[in-house]
Amino acid sequence: KGISVVKSPMVGTFYTSASPESPAFATVGTKVGADSIVCIIEAMKVMNEIQSEISGTITEVLIENGEAVEFGQPLFKVKTA
Repeated sequence: KGISVVKSPMVGTFYTSASPESPAFATVGTKVGADSIVCIIEAMKVMNEIQSEISGTITEVLIENGEAVEFGQPLFKVKTA
């Protein structure tokens, strides 16, 4: 068991959900699989669904909704099973 990090695959704007009135894809305590959508990153007006690529439980969300993110920037901490 350990802690892994989901990192941003691109530069863009981080969003926790598909729209302002939608629930967040992933919050602390959410169980995720490798193909689970955990957030959206908007780049050049395109909404990109970001997959966890790690199976486990979200332990920390490292970015605030609407913040700019860089390539490789940590987004979530995940406790692996």
